[in-house]
Amino acid sequence: MNDVPDKLETADILQILSYLPHRYPFLLVDRIIEMKGDESCIGIKNVTYNEPQFAGHFPTRPMFPGVFMIEGMAQTAGALCVASKLAQKARPKEVYFMTIDKAKFRRPVGPGDTVYYHMKKINNRRNMWWFRGEAKVDGVLVCEAEVSAMLVVE
Repeated sequence: MNDVPDKLETADILQILSYLPHRYPFLLVDRIIEMKGDESCIGIKNVTYNEPQFAGHFPTRPMFPGVFMIEGMAQTAGALCVASKLAQKARPKEVYFMTIDKAKFRRPVGPGDTVYYHMKKINNRRNMWWFRGEAKVDGVLVCEAEVSAMLVVE
């Protein structure tokens, strides 16, 4: 049985900072525009040219690294896990990224793009969570993967 309310919520950057330990330059989700209980969410990353990775990836054709999109998916899913635990009055001490499966990179992403991380829960057992993610720019699939996380609850 799911004790988490089944309604749409959002999270601004301050809420995300309270959910995740990541900080600049490695916080890769700017906002969560939709959280449906603990089942799914959509996070946003606004890709800008002044981010440090573009100095070397690649100077003549800046591309947002694919592994950053995977990390952004994991952070979006992690924020959903923490928010759902807080709704149950349990504060996770840590969130650990455990696995990446079925990762595929479809199109390059660059400065000026807004990446939407569409995360959907596949399963949840005790402190383990599995998600399927799709990263999209202008509605076009640019990356997909399955990720899992483990929450350590106090």
